[in-house]
Amino acid sequence: MSKTYEIFEDLNPPERLLMGPGPVDVYPSVLRAIASPMLGQFDPKFTEYMDQVMVLFRQVFQTDNNWTFLINGTARAAIEACLVSMVEPGDKVLVPRFGRFGFLLTEIAQRCGADVITLDAEWGSVFQPEQIIESIKKHSPKIVTIVHGDTSTTMAQPLQEIGQFCRENGAILYVDACATLGGNDLQVDKWQIDAVTAGLQKCMSGPPGSAPTTLNDRVAKIVNARKHIEVGIKPEGYKNPSGRRISSNYFDLAMLMDYWSPERLNHHTEATNMLYAARECARVLLSEGLENVFERHKLANNALRVGLEAMDLKLFGDEAYRMTNVTGVVIPNGVDGEAIRHCMLNKFNIEIGTSFGALHGKIWRIGAMGHVCRKINVLKCLDALSQSLKKNGYSTPMNAGVQAAEGYYALAEQKVA
Repeated sequence: MSKTYEIFEDLNPPERLLMGPGPVDVYPSVLRAIASPMLGQFDPKFTEYMDQVMVLFRQVFQTDNNWTFLINGTARAAIEACLVSMVEPGDKVLVPRFGRFGFLLTEIAQRCGADVITLDAEWGSVFQPEQIIESIKKHSPKIVTIVHGDTSTTMAQPLQEIGQFCRENGAILYVDACATLGGNDLQVDKWQIDAVTAGLQKCMSGPPGSAPTTLNDRVAKIVNARKHIEVGIKPEGYKNPSGRRISSNYFDLAMLMDYWSPERLNHHTEATNMLYAARECARVLLSEGLENVFERHKLANNALRVGLEAMDLKLFGDEAYRMTNVTGVVIPNGVDGEAIRHCMLNKFNIEIGTSFGALHGKIWRIGAMGHVCRKINVLKCLDALSQSLKKNGYSTPMNAGVQAAEGYYALAEQKVA
């Protein structure tokens, strides 16, 4: 008698307009790239694609760093890879925190055995550079690790002066740019940042699952001093250095660097189709031009904000330091924020986000980034939010949001003309 299996229907997910803090809708050409034929990880054509990815992402990161490559996994995988490979037990690590993801950096550094020093800013604000500089002077950390744009609060931390001071005082600056790469200006070399990691699912408008990473020679020196090649692939005659072995095999940056180098020392099976996706994300972005992409994000999100304020909604956080791709909106008194999100998703097929911790249920987070970052989507979102509020007993001025956003776009187009 044959066994009966539980089998589901063919996969057919609903089409949504993703306007939360990420992930967002993927560029159509990226979806096509993912469906490209599989290649072996040492096929000459595939290793050529690996080299192209390194070239493309150097330009995205605005760096000359040789070590610019992908780490398999979501953005958090690259955070772990950097910290587990750089941090040894007892190392001082300074973490300035202005949102949820600073707490994530704290936890991962603690798991690596670091002596973690934290500096906290009120959610909705960022640090003035001198606050971080004073803490570096006081504690002399080996590593300063900070989030560039924290989507939990929708704030972006200025980095220019911090990198220079770290460099002058012998500290390594590591930056989590998951939420900003490709939509907010990030000048890795000019700002003297030593290591940066990101993801594809935000401004790069790709699927989560591959993490672009760049490291300079200062980081490579630290990592290579701890390189212990696993026995099964160790070249004959190779002697491991005396440094403490990196505690993760999968996230061992030293071995990953060998895999991405001309040596092609086997470490793992590269996520072939995710590499295709990352390559296409970078290619699309650079084809448009970095400055053009940054301006597109600013335009769309400024129009969104003008529209939200015309609806008598209050924006969250310090206006001077808002990210260019995500906006925090204070949920009005008496409004059930989750009911509005549910209505937008189920009536209009539009997703917006809530937040975490003390901000959960207090703000919505609306994102316009990557492929989503277009006028038609901004107008759709404002209209759907207005109708959802009205359906739930909170009226906004009729069509005010859409009209204000359209007016902002029209004014911008006149300036260009």
